Amino acid sequence: MDHGYIKDKGDYLRRLRRIEGQVRGLQRMVDEDVYCTEILTQVSAATKALESVALGLLDEHLAHCVVAAVQAGGPDSQARLREASDAIARLVRS
Repeated sequence: MDHGYIKDKGDYLRRLRRIEGQVRGLQRMVDEDVYCTEILTQVSAATKALESVALGLLDEHLAHCVVAAVQAGGPDSQARLREASDAIARLVRS
C-alpha cells in the first residue's frame, strides 16, 4: 500500500528542505549573536512551517490510510484509528 502523501512527496520534500535552511539560518544567527527577539521570530516561523507539514501529513493519513483501513474493516481498522488518534494527540501536545 502506498502512503497517502506519495502524490505530494516532492512538495513535502521541498518544504522540509526550506525548513532545514531556516534552521541552519537560526544556527547562524545564534553564532553571530543576533538579538534574541529576532531569533525567536525565526524560531516561530520554522515552528509554524513544521506544523503546516505535520497537518498536511495528518490530513493525507486520515484521507488515505485510515479511510482505506476502515473500508476494509477488521482489526487493522481499529489500529489505524488508534494511530490517527495518537498522532493527533502528539500534535496537540507539541
